[in-house]
Amino acid sequence: MVQKMKINGEVLHTISVFPNMMTVPDCVVTGSNKLGHGHGEAKFYISSKEDMYSFYGGEKFTAKCFMLKSDLLAYMKAIKNEYQDPSQEYAKKSELPRLWTERMLIIEGLDDVIFFNIHDQYQIKGTRGYINSNDFGYQIIRKLALPLVSYIYVEKVGSEKEPLYYWKLFVDFETIWEKQNGPLVFNYGKSRTTKLFQENHSKKKDKEEQEIRQARNGQGKYREQLLEQCRYCPFTMIADERLLIASHIKPWIASTSEEKIDPYNGYMLSPLFDKLFDRGFITFTENRHIILSDFISPFTWKQIGLKKDMFIKTLPMDEKRMGYLKFHHESIFKGTLE
Repeated sequence: MVQKMKINGEVLHTISVFPNMMTVPDCVVTGSNKLGHGHGEAKFYISSKEDMYSFYGGEKFTAKCFMLKSDLLAYMKAIKNEYQDPSQEYAKKSELPRLWTERMLIIEGLDDVIFFNIHDQYQIKGTRGYINSNDFGYQIIRKLALPLVSYIYVEKVGSEKEPLYYWKLFVDFETIWEKQNGPLVFNYGKSRTTKLFQENHSKKKDKEEQEIRQARNGQGKYREQLLEQCRYCPFTMIADERLLIASHIKPWIASTSEEKIDPYNGYMLSPLFDKLFDRGFITFTENRHIILSDFISPFTWKQIGLKKDMFIKTLPMDEKRMGYLKFHHESIFKGTLE
């Protein structure tokens, strides 16, 4: 599938996608984003040198990259809860709520497209590939991104002769959940719960809190109401409730209490399609057409049985779901929307 975007009026087609999500490590960030007491380093480990050189160019490469202001705003909105109520022991984490407001103001003052160059840290021996840059665009990533719960998706766009590299910051919502509540395990329902989470809340008998807790696992009133709207998976047509997952459109960790139990913030999906949607490998248009991520190979899409722009006739769609899908488009989907 070929996605495309417009930059300064020019249509840029996707050439390829970097094979790995680049997790933002602790060494990338500085100041109050830092974990522990060490000093943040500017260099960024992104992959093996073999993969890095194949994508960005040979040894000693310099690559022209860009980010979109709209993506940075979406990232900050998506990670707001982590800034407000951190899951990790960031240095000076009490300052993070204030920093979120300050950093939003910085982004709002940026150009729509932020260009920056990166270069190979070829001096570092071994097989691990590192990059670095003194440019503002690279430094803004170091300023905004919270370590270990953020990652970067990269597309090569334009032409092979003069490629550009599109970077987009994402929030790893499941990692935040794990850091708050312990490892995730597969279970019936939305399939994700933890013993620690249950123990921490065992004394909370309030009906609303119980509904919210059950909704995290795709159970309780949330699941029942969602099943009334979506009685079967729109892909497989499976209607056996034991084989369906109540999948949130706007992730649990990013939702308000009301959004967590809103049945319009969900679909009933078979496990494979829940995984694809949850990880941002598929999303939907308001007219029920599917959008596929280039992060999955064409061969795999063929094996799954999905095609570009396929019409999903029985997919529930309404104004409320379209609102939640806007968040999914901006902050979850791994790819470019045409």
